[in-house]
Amino acid sequence: MPVESKHIVFFDGECNLCNSSVQRIIRNDKKSIFFFAPLQGDYAKNFLAEFGVDPQKLNTILYFNGEKVYSKSGAVLRIAGKLKFPYPLLYPFLLVPGFIRNAVYDYVGKNRYKWYGKRDSCMIPEKNLLSRFL
Repeated sequence: MPVESKHIVFFDGECNLCNSSVQRIIRNDKKSIFFFAPLQGDYAKNFLAEFGVDPQKLNTILYFNGEKVYSKSGAVLRIAGKLKFPYPLLYPFLLVPGFIRNAVYDYVGKNRYKWYGKRDSCMIPEKNLLSRFL
């Protein structure tokens, strides 16, 4: 599948909240359209360099929809819009100004290790999901 047709979620592979979010996306991805890449991996480093993004300097989820890279709450809400019900109900929150949405996102992001903990390494996906991890 060409990269232009992939929906790729770039996530912090060491973050417990981020890893559980990836698992939630997988469970609710009715069409199996999402692929996943930890920000700490080579794929993220090489792919995001094409967009002028250094994954080592990131503290956010990123979502590539085949055309554009979205970050923070914009990424989360666009991903939610493609999942099973009830997650698409979150999509209209894109109408809320980004500075408000991202203030909430940044607050959670700043505290995610304190609240949810941190892994020493990226999660290893189950065999049946390996093809969805880049």
